[in-house]
Amino acid sequence: MKTYIVVGGSKGIGHAIVQNLLENNKIVNISRSKPEYTHDNLTHYDCDILTDELPEIDHADGLVYCPGSINLKPIKRLSLDDFRDDYEINVIGAVKSIQKYLKVLKNGDDPSIVLFSTVAAKLGMPFHASIAAAKSGVEGLVKSLGAEMVTTLRINAIAPTVTNTELASKLLRNDKMIESIAERHPMKKFLQPEDVAGMAEFLLSTKAASISGQVFEMDCGIVSFKI
Repeated sequence: MKTYIVVGGSKGIGHAIVQNLLENNKIVNISRSKPEYTHDNLTHYDCDILTDELPEIDHADGLVYCPGSINLKPIKRLSLDDFRDDYEINVIGAVKSIQKYLKVLKNGDDPSIVLFSTVAAKLGMPFHASIAAAKSGVEGLVKSLGAEMVTTLRINAIAPTVTNTELASKLLRNDKMIESIAERHPMKKFLQPEDVAGMAEFLLSTKAASISGQVFEMDCGIVSFKI
């Protein structure tokens, strides 16, 4: 039985990842909100990733960093603090987690780290300047650390398109917006948290033992296809 640290595993994609892994693995969830369920394999720590000290954990085989932001505004309405805040939660929080648990991860069984980017880091999209800049930093981190830790551990990222979570609720707040978002994607749909969780589970597993330094676009065709 492996042990995985999931930062932000109480909601959204993080919650779906925990649910996928929980029956057959020990999960350490670190988040500001407590999960709405209990399980013998689940340990929870209340923690604000940006302001609190991270808990001491003596063993881990993988780390998934889920916190993120969707801060969509025209550039004239984005303050410098908006850029700083998005960078803090998406990049600095991930770095803080990796630095804290790197030693225990190195001693894990086929250790793996999974981070999250966005399709907006590849596809130019209006009003995404702040989040696209931050997530591009995540992708750079994956490439650099993948090379630095190439014989020690694996690190990859998933770059999802719109996913049906609380974080994206403003984009999916009525039937017309849901239809419009789906129609923009060549596959005529957007993602569910379980779709992304399946990819994360794969990247953590030994089935992905030869994959590192990669960013996997789960885009429902919006980046890949022009139709």
